[in-house]
Amino acid sequence: MVIDREDMLELTRRMTVKRNSFTRIAGCYINKDGGNEGTFNTHFLDLELKEKEDNLKLARTVPFSATNINLKGYGFTKQNGGKGSVWQLLMGMNACGLKNDALMEVFYDLVAGHYKTEKDYAVFVFHDCYDVPVKAADKERLGESEEVYNYIICVICPLSGSFEPGEPECGFLFPAFTGRSSDIHHIAVYNADAENPHTELVTGILKI
Repeated sequence: MVIDREDMLELTRRMTVKRNSFTRIAGCYINKDGGNEGTFNTHFLDLELKEKEDNLKLARTVPFSATNINLKGYGFTKQNGGKGSVWQLLMGMNACGLKNDALMEVFYDLVAGHYKTEKDYAVFVFHDCYDVPVKAADKERLGESEEVYNYIICVICPLSGSFEPGEPECGFLFPAFTGRSSDIHHIAVYNADAENPHTELVTGILKI
C-alpha cells in the first residue's frame, strides 16, 4: 500500500495542544529482558500541559515521518486478519478507546515477547477521534463532517532516564488513513532507521 503524504500531514497538523482530539493514552515500561516494569492508562485531557506537549511530539513522529520510506503501508489478509489475530486485538483496542486493560496487557505481552533491544523501553499507545471534514474539489474545508476516524498510534521508545522515553524507534498507525478515510485492512508501520528496521514489529508482533 502506498501512503499519501497529504493524508498523513492532515493528521499531523492537528497534533498540537490546542487542536488535538486525543481521548486517551496508555503505556507500559518494559526492561531489556522483557519484564513488565509498570503500566498506566489515563484520559489525555488529564495530563499536565508539558506532558501533553511531550506526548503529542511522540505520537506525531509516526505520521510526520517520511512516507513510503520510514512509514510504510502493510495489508492484513484473511489469514492474518481473522478471529484470534493481532488484527482483531488492534480492532478491539481501538473500539474501546484503550479503556480495556486486559486487551492492553495482551498487547504489551506480545511486544515484550518479540521486541529485540538491549535497552529498557516504553510502549506508548494513543487513541484519537478525528472528525474528518468534508472538502470541496478545490480542497477548501466545507465545515460538515464526512466521518469520524477512530484510530490508535503506537510508539516504542528507548528509555533515556527514569521512565523518560527517548525518540521513538518504531511504531504504527492503525487503521490506516487512506483517501482521508479509515482503512481497517491496512496499517502504517514506522521505523526511525529505514536501513535497519525493527523487522520483528511486522513479522513477530503485528504478524503481517
